[in-house]
Amino acid sequence: MREAEIRRLLAANLLCALAIVLAAVAPAFFLDGFSVLGTHLTWLCVCSVCVATLNIILHLVLKPNPSPKRRSFAYKMSRFLKCCIYFFMSCILFHAIIVLYGAPLIELVTETFLFAVLLSTFTTLQCLCLLGPNIQAWIRVFSKNG
Repeated sequence: MREAEIRRLLAANLLCALAIVLAAVAPAFFLDGFSVLGTHLTWLCVCSVCVATLNIILHLVLKPNPSPKRRSFAYKMSRFLKCCIYFFMSCILFHAIIVLYGAPLIELVTETFLFAVLLSTFTTLQCLCLLGPNIQAWIRVFSKNG
């Protein structure tokens, strides 16, 4: 990677960390009785939305892999829908992994699923922004010999 790309990646990750801090502090000014521990479901939702919005905006602004061709609207919509489906599948996968590691399956399903959404936001969403719904690219990046 070039030095400029590393700087942009560092800046993007620092902005994500800032979004997490703001998600913990800013809602206290707008919501009565908000605390990260007391209203953890609200915080999980706010944090996921803040980080997801920031990742998408950074992807649109920085354009890490600009396409030389113009694509049709139908192609862009099908790609967007595939990305949404992959994101939802990663949420389900993280939910299953969290339950297998000991989270309650029935009692706290909302908390567990929102935590899975937060994990998917931090991991899968960035990969979807960079790689898109291309399975071969994902295998190349995440395989041992890729």
